[in-house]
Amino acid sequence: MDRAEEAALVARLREGDKAALRVVYTSFSDRLFGFLLRLSRRRDVAEDLHQETWVSVARHAERLADGTDLAAWLFTIARNKFRSWRRWAALDFTRFVGDAEGAEPEGPSARPDAGDEIVALEKALEALPMAHREVLLLVGVEGLEAKQAAEVLGIQPEAFRQRLSRARAALSEKLDGPARKDAAVIG
Repeated sequence: MDRAEEAALVARLREGDKAALRVVYTSFSDRLFGFLLRLSRRRDVAEDLHQETWVSVARHAERLADGTDLAAWLFTIARNKFRSWRRWAALDFTRFVGDAEGAEPEGPSARPDAGDEIVALEKALEALPMAHREVLLLVGVEGLEAKQAAEVLGIQPEAFRQRLSRARAALSEKLDGPARKDAAVIG
């Protein structure tokens, strides 16, 4: 979707056009769900957060400003929903709702049809700190431009580039493991 189409869609969303909301949902729903699934690593949580994200989108679409970058806006909402859930989940509610932390991760690497390289990549992503995982998911998986991803994360583009560089290095280390470190020491 080019800038003119996106601007027209934003204008329609601000007017409360339900057809425009359906277009945005069709265009971004799968990507947002995948993003949330990779962040939360739990299908049930991703489904809930996905639904909450779209409720917020529908509720706040009329407040969009001219020139809003839809992808950045949508991923920001999804990320904020995840962060709110994570803060809530960090509280000790296990005595009320049971131990959800003991559940097996259900990210895309759990798919039986995934190839070995995909499984290794997904597991490496899951093992990264959240700040690194978010950066790599936004750029590498979701295809956001650096400026968009920086907006989603609420940081300056230069800080984003530095975070992305560190995240790529950490991912490379996870994928290559100790063998690469040993080779560097030997060589």
